[in-house]
Parts: sequence; C-alpha cells; structure tokens
Amino acid sequence: MNDVTTLQLLLWVVYPYMVLAVFVLGHVWRFKADRFGWTSRSSQIYESRLLSIGSPMFHYGIIGIFVGHVVGLGIPKSWTRFFGISDHMYHLMAVTIGLAAAAACVGGLLILIYRRRTNTRVFGATTTGDKLMYLLLALAIAFGVLATLVHTTFGAYDYREGVSIWFRNFWTLRPDPTLMSQAPIFFQLHVLSALTLFATWPFTRLVHVFAAPVGYLTRPYIVYRSKDPRKEAERRGWEKVKF
Repeated sequence: MNDVTTLQLLLWVVYPYMVLAVFVLGHVWRFKADRFGWTSRSSQIYESRLLSIGSPMFHYGIIGIFVGHVVGLGIPKSWTRFFGISDHMYHLMAVTIGLAAAAACVGGLLILIYRRRTNTRVFGATTTGDKLMYLLLALAIAFGVLATLVHTTFGAYDYREGVSIWFRNFWTLRPDPTLMSQAPIFFQLHVLSALTLFATWPFTRLVHVFAAPVGYLTRPYIVYRSKDPRKEAERRGWEKVKF
C-alpha cells in the first residue's frame, strides 16, 4: 500500500471498520433496549393496494441484488472459470439478471415512496428514520445501477479485479485502499452510500431483516377443536332455560 493518502485510509479502511462495529454493536443494543420495536412497523392497515404491488417487487428485487453481490464480491474470478463459466458468460449473466433485479427493486421502491408520500395516513406514520432509510436505499441502488451501466456495461472496468478483491481482503483484515481509490466514481459512491446505509441499519426498521420467524419450525402444533353442542348444556352457565 504505497503512496496511500490519509483520505484513502479514512474512506476505505477506517470508515468501513467503523461501520462494521456500529452495525454489530448497534443491533445488540437495539435488541436489548428496544426488543418490542424490532419490527418493520407495517403500515398495511392504512393502505394495502399499492403495498401489495410495491412490497413484493422491492423485496424480490433486493433478494436478487443480494445474491448477485454475494457471487460478484465473494467468489473470485478463478473459481467461476474453474466451473466452466467464461468471463463473457459471467458478464452477460451479471448484466441481464442484475439489471432485471435492479429494475424490480427500483420499481417497487418508487411505488412504496409514492404510496408513503401521497397517502396522508401512511405519511403521518413516517418517521425521520424512515425518510433517511429511503434516501440511503435510493442512493445506494441508483449508484449501483449507474456503476453497472456506465462503467461495466458500456465501460471496460472489471469490478472483480478491484472492488471484489478489496471486499474479500476487508474480511481478512488486509484491505488495500488503492483498489477502491482507483475504482470508477460510481463504484466508489455506491460503496460509500451502502456503508452509510449499514451504519444506520440498526436504528431503522431494516432490523426486521433479522427477525425471521425461525421459531415456527420447532414450536409445537396448535390444535384447534370444535365445540360439541351436545356437551355445552353440561357446562355450568349453559343450562337451557325453560319457560
């Protein structure tokens, strides 16, 4: 890491590890201090038509984006080549599937923002944290789409030789800030906006991502029994009254 500036160290080494610490400790604090607030704060009771359209689009899109990031950032290029996936095939799959997932995610997010802004009751239930969350989500997604279109689809930058290596080295405590400082501007903005989103994550409704009802898999069955009308007369207080 020769000729690394102070700004590069702050942006691509110090800040990411600070975000990781806030993300982990923030969730621990939130769980202990606000366990009853660990929820998505659903506003379905106020409006359901647009929610039933926008929410599935957004969630299916974001799941596709998440899977794409896991593959693109976590799996080295040599591994995909080993399994017979050429660079051209990988690039084609990443662009087509990635942009389809991004389109669903952006479309769903726009519907949810429109719903929240135009419905008086939904907007009245919107907190400052909700507004910040939507802003950071929109920025991270927008910069990600721009990075894919400008620098990958119509450009020559291969993020698997820069951003992905920085990401994997981050988890082994050997991040090279020059890899990110040499990345195109939209990739840098995408990473910075995503990091900021993760820093605020524990203090917003996004904590519901870690509230999967896994307990339902192991809890006992609930047995429902119907009443026997022949036995109801035998219960105290249910005797028939004769006139």
